[in-house]
Amino acid sequence: MESVRDCFGRTYQVGPVPEELIGRSRAWMAWLPWAAMAATGIMQYAFGSLVPRLADRGWSVTETVWLLATWAVFQAVAGFPTAYLRERGKLGPRAVMVLGAVLMLAGLLSLAHFDSYLMALLGYSVLGGTGAGLVYATCTSTVAKWHPEQIASRVSFVTGAFAYGAVPFAVAFLFTPPAIALDVTAVIVAVVVAATGVFFRDPPADWWPPAIDPQEWAVDRRRSPARAVRQFSLREALRTGVLPLMYLVLLAASAVSLFTVTFFVVLGAHMGVGLAVVAVGMVVLLGANGAGRSLAIRVSDSFGRRRAIGAVLVAQAVGQVFLAGAASSGSVFLLLVAAIPAGAGGGAFYPLFASLAREFFGDEHVAKTHGVVYSAKAFGGVIGVGLAAQAVAGWGFPAVFLMSGLIACGSAILGVRLRRPGHVTTLPIMYVVDTTMSSSLGSGGPR
Repeated sequence: MESVRDCFGRTYQVGPVPEELIGRSRAWMAWLPWAAMAATGIMQYAFGSLVPRLADRGWSVTETVWLLATWAVFQAVAGFPTAYLRERGKLGPRAVMVLGAVLMLAGLLSLAHFDSYLMALLGYSVLGGTGAGLVYATCTSTVAKWHPEQIASRVSFVTGAFAYGAVPFAVAFLFTPPAIALDVTAVIVAVVVAATGVFFRDPPADWWPPAIDPQEWAVDRRRSPARAVRQFSLREALRTGVLPLMYLVLLAASAVSLFTVTFFVVLGAHMGVGLAVVAVGMVVLLGANGAGRSLAIRVSDSFGRRRAIGAVLVAQAVGQVFLAGAASSGSVFLLLVAAIPAGAGGGAFYPLFASLAREFFGDEHVAKTHGVVYSAKAFGGVIGVGLAAQAVAGWGFPAVFLMSGLIACGSAILGVRLRRPGHVTTLPIMYVVDTTMSSSLGSGGPR
């Protein structure tokens, strides 16, 4: 292993090759987290399909969706300390993955078999949400450690599975009794997460693949990301004002995204749409959500992260307006069309903000800076799921979807205003006139 420093002061531990460390290609450390994330995302993205069916237990729609709102709180909050401890090398990946699998198993079985709302809340929301947060943070950090030269694209690839992995389950939940569907899902989720997790390994600290020269990579603008002007601590990042603005934008965007995913099936039932059509809409919505994450990173590599964030959030706003139109007119066509921009815009901002955290504040404290930004999802769940349910009951779907569109539009405006902190504004050029020379020229002196 060779220690190398680049012109920016970053240290790389070059080698050994992955085959010497784990006995296989590092591609395994992208595909294994991908599979685990595909299983974990079921708890969030397929939940909306269960909402109408859980009403048979005597729970109102508002009570039912608060289960997901609380789940989102614990999922987002659990991710922050996990990512921080993983970044510091204090927490190994295998034990965390197995623990996450056990907690999610308990959460899904609780929702399957407890008619008591309190038990379902403690099981699904608290235990299941915590388990999902552990797995999410471990998968993303593991991928980042093994693919340091492609962090943005690899993390977006893995987090995309968090959405589209839920597609078959979201469809199955529409046609299967909840207890049976959740029992089968619980076993699949636990087995996939635990089985993939036991093969997780971390490379040495600051590991770098020996096939790539880190010093050349660091100065190649086509391959390496934009650099933070220096390494910001969490406190310094907060003082810049940029991190709080990122938090606010992600809070608004996640609230709109969770609202759409949670209430899409409920909206379909409200419109009297058949289950087959709703199933098609869910496939489009979740597929676009997952695929949009990878596509957004590729687009942002060419056009910039801020512009990509603006475009993504505008797409999300357009989707909300279409959904409001569908709710108002009863148009099935508008409902299905809306699923494309609403889905694509509702997921792509997550990896974009993860990339911005590194590019704005540096790698040294990224677990803290991105952890703070991602924790905004907790409040996004409360607003976009729990409080939104009460708003729908009082104002109706068209009004709430229009309000959601305005929120997405506002977040897009704020998103494009994000700037990398620490850059000195360029001063205008000052022309200084030498009065001595001017007077000598005017008097016929030296020319």
